[in-house]
Amino acid sequence: MLLIRLVPLLLFLLIAPARAEQALQLTGELAPAPILGFGPPQPSAVPLLPDPSQEVRDELPPLPTIDLTTPPDDLWQRMRNGFSMPDLDSPLVADRQAWYLNRPDLLKRVFERSRRYLHHIVEELEKRGMPTELALLPIVESSYNPLAYSSARALGMWQFIPSTGKTYKLQQNAWFDQRRDIVASTSAALDYLQTIYEMHGDWHLALASYNWGENAVGRAVAKNQAKGLPTDYRHLKMPAETSYYVPKLQAIKNIIAQPQLFGISLDPIPNRPYFATVERSGNMDIALAARLAEIPVEEFIALNPAYSRPVMPDVANSPLVLPANKVQTFLENLQQHEAADKPLSAWLTHNLKKGEKLDAVAKRYGISPVRLKQLNGINAKTKVVPGFALLVPGKDAIAYDAIAARLPQTPAAPPKATKWKKGKAAGKPKKGAVVVKIRKPAVTPKKR
Repeated sequence: MLLIRLVPLLLFLLIAPARAEQALQLTGELAPAPILGFGPPQPSAVPLLPDPSQEVRDELPPLPTIDLTTPPDDLWQRMRNGFSMPDLDSPLVADRQAWYLNRPDLLKRVFERSRRYLHHIVEELEKRGMPTELALLPIVESSYNPLAYSSARALGMWQFIPSTGKTYKLQQNAWFDQRRDIVASTSAALDYLQTIYEMHGDWHLALASYNWGENAVGRAVAKNQAKGLPTDYRHLKMPAETSYYVPKLQAIKNIIAQPQLFGISLDPIPNRPYFATVERSGNMDIALAARLAEIPVEEFIALNPAYSRPVMPDVANSPLVLPANKVQTFLENLQQHEAADKPLSAWLTHNLKKGEKLDAVAKRYGISPVRLKQLNGINAKTKVVPGFALLVPGKDAIAYDAIAARLPQTPAAPPKATKWKKGKAAGKPKKGAVVVKIRKPAVTPKKR
């Protein structure tokens, strides 16, 4: 009977050590197992951490990266890399996107025109740490046309009105208007954009201020604050043109960001300067400058559109803008021209005498009275008094008549604004055109 009771105990004593050793092996421990509490106490088993070198890892695809240390070959990509303005989510963006996409020929012309100026603007924006999508703003303002003139008397690629132009030191007179100057107007526009951004702390409100005026935007923000309403761009009450202003820029930005998505083919633009500047001293004829650079007069005017007269006066204090690959040609030809002791201007100044008529002056210099008035920016509002300095051609003036006819002029009266009819903003869509319906349009646009 006693033997029968001892058999289970003996079996337990024989099996327990084996099971304990097996358990310790599973935890990485090989210390002897305690037997029924006999012997010194043993530390509890602690699982070991897995060896990192033995971990099983999933083979994940590498994350796409953008190499910002190597400048891209395409200027469009350089611009995309600098996009940093918050995107605007608005039905008006889709509306303007469809408007542009339905006009591929317009987009192509504007992008082609921008090739002369885009690199300079992107570079200036990067120097200031500003969002590079602002380089697309001249598309909204002027379609990148430095001669654009609006019904509000806004002039140039950046569309400065006279008063704002003077505030930012853009000279305006009968000889030249720096609101058309590529370098000067770009610098002034970026100064202005920085100022109104610092005022509002918001790029969308800064752009609204650029279009509508910072004081007007400030009043609209204050009204919403007083009513406890949101003060962001989308919730402000503003003119139709301003409400469509940022959506236009956002629409163009979307197209540039992903042209393939919209079926747009963007011709690459070399990521290098299109033009360079050359300092000058003294008056210089436009025709002579173009000839020394060996470029067509039209190309010279496109890069130097500020001048309204055949002579670039030294008081303008602005450098010549020439294609980068023509600067050395210009300097070499200029050196030869000056070595031959030839003048840089063949135009003369005639001071009107008391009792002297314009017809008599025109006859004396062999030009028509109409051309004399055109050369000197004389219109019905101009006060022509004794001592008035008239620009007249000398005997060696180069193609004065043809040059004068091609120079940009600031019209005496701005063009009339054309209002868009309600519901006709994008025009009647053509067959196959992209159509976007806006559920609750806040406003209808009108042309600038």
